[in-house]
Amino acid sequence: MRPAVYIIGTGPGDPGLISVRGLRALTEADVVIYDHLVHPRLLRYARQDAEKIDVGSAAPQPLDQEAICYLLVEKAREGKVVARLKWGDPFVFDRGGQEALFLHEQGVLFEVVPGIPAAIATPGYAGVPVTYPGGGDTVTFVRGHEDHSSVTAPEIDWNALAQLGGTVICYAGPRQLPEILKALTAHGFAKDESAAIVYDGTLPSQETVEGTLQDLIELKTLRQKPAILVVGRVAALRQHLRWFDERPLFGKRIVVTRSREQAVELVDLLESLGAEAIEAPMIRIAPPDDYGPLDEAITRAGSYDWILFTSANAADAFVRRLLAVSGDIRDLKGVKLCAVGPATSARLAKYGLRVDLEPAEYVSEAIVPALRETGELTGKRLLLPRADIAREVVAEELRKAGAEVIEVTAYRTVLAEIEREGDPDIYRMLLETRIDVVTFTSASTVKNFVQVFGADQAADLLRKTAVASIGPVTAEAAEQYGIKTSIMPKEYTIPALVEAIVEQLLVRSKAAARVI
Repeated sequence: MRPAVYIIGTGPGDPGLISVRGLRALTEADVVIYDHLVHPRLLRYARQDAEKIDVGSAAPQPLDQEAICYLLVEKAREGKVVARLKWGDPFVFDRGGQEALFLHEQGVLFEVVPGIPAAIATPGYAGVPVTYPGGGDTVTFVRGHEDHSSVTAPEIDWNALAQLGGTVICYAGPRQLPEILKALTAHGFAKDESAAIVYDGTLPSQETVEGTLQDLIELKTLRQKPAILVVGRVAALRQHLRWFDERPLFGKRIVVTRSREQAVELVDLLESLGAEAIEAPMIRIAPPDDYGPLDEAITRAGSYDWILFTSANAADAFVRRLLAVSGDIRDLKGVKLCAVGPATSARLAKYGLRVDLEPAEYVSEAIVPALRETGELTGKRLLLPRADIAREVVAEELRKAGAEVIEVTAYRTVLAEIEREGDPDIYRMLLETRIDVVTFTSASTVKNFVQVFGADQAADLLRKTAVASIGPVTAEAAEQYGIKTSIMPKEYTIPALVEAIVEQLLVRSKAAARVI
């Protein structure tokens, strides 16, 4: 029989650290019950109709452990498949074992999906191997935040711990950390022993403080948040093995205004380079109000000489509707396809469609001269699936060249729901200059940004923040609202946009270093 409850370790922060098995269980669950420390992006993998319940301390009404256990049983007995998401590993300094035992006593089938413990992942992201030849033969995990109200070190045999040698990794609460450091040196650990404190492990906000135990004891202030403390010779290897916080965009906060459906590539690229990508979608892709004109165009697909796709969204919307209406991609046999930019071409390629023409310049205006080079346009029938708010310039120029252009709305670009529960307060972050870059990938993202924050406020909010526009059309739209673009790639693609951001921020960092 299939388990009713999956107790899933999600790792200590980075959503990419969840296991394949854990992710599969999450995507299939009817109910998702999660701790507040679980990265919110993981919830997007849940089914849209899945019930999501936050039982963490930051929830409006946090549940105690007994209530959580009963909730798991209740949902399972309703016939639901439950994904219980846990921070780190469910069986390492967590209540996962308690929940599993309760399920067992209640006769509820369960499965435990291990996660990467914070004690393993956090040192790895800080460039500290927990073991190393010559670094000792033991690794000891210590729980250092049993009681959040206490300011004393946990009651363990510190002398015995010192005699073991090797590496000590401690889950340290902010109130206990100073006392833990003192307890280590008071019971046999050398004051010059290498050590590191890592906050926000595996996240873009990760911060590492390193030195000897005495150095850490003498720190005047420690951050008021939980940390992982690593003690042992291996901590000294950090300067040689650090990688996570050496990436070019580490520590930079970059706002992504693209729709959630499209933002994956940009977010992944930014985060792979160390940035904290803050998703604040200004647009949402929606179907047309009336499918009639699009469906009629699709039924006559074979009568067109060219179908022109000016965006990946248009390609997606058109082909998906084609498959829904006729179910046969072969309806496009004999029709030539033109795509603006490699991203649009790649989207068509996913459906097995080869592009016949891709203009050298990745803007809609480049379609007209590119088509002219293929031959006479007079009398040619061209289909242009587009957004409801797309500019008319391409169709007008093609008609001037003698072509018959049929425009149909393939999708709508609408204002996204702003400031959903749990979303970052972009307005406040911009006001406090805590954002490094705001990205715009279309004119509609600019327009909706202005609509959300106000025409006068938008330019003021962005005056002290770098603005990255994917191309001249987007930059021109921003300029109309008094928003100056400071970063624009030579090629109007997402990878090129990210590359331009890296180059610009590196230049600024070097300039700041010279001033200092």
